[in-house]
Amino acid sequence: MIKSLQKPESQAPAGGVIEFSDDTFVVDAALIGELLHLPATSVPMLMRKGKITSVCERGTGEDEGEFRLTFFHRNRRARLITDSAGRLIRRSAIDFGDHAMPGALQRAAG
Repeated sequence: MIKSLQKPESQAPAGGVIEFSDDTFVVDAALIGELLHLPATSVPMLMRKGKITSVCERGTGEDEGEFRLTFFHRNRRARLITDSAGRLIRRSAIDFGDHAMPGALQRAAG
């Protein structure tokens, strides 16, 4: 589930942008928008339309207790790594520019 969290910083979820709710992640649309170069207000609509897709992976082995959330839109990939409490560990974004996104990513991005 993606929604814009309009909370003062002192009331923001653990890590400031990611929280767990009923076995799902709630990610601040502003963070996704920033990484995908989109206005936060357009993120929920683009997700509902399938224009932004996502994958959630649970870490194993040395990454046990971490989650990797990946979001795809056009030629951009945004990735968030969080611990089991929802604290943001790392974030990154890749812009594939004019090049087609690699095949595996195209399938994930629809």
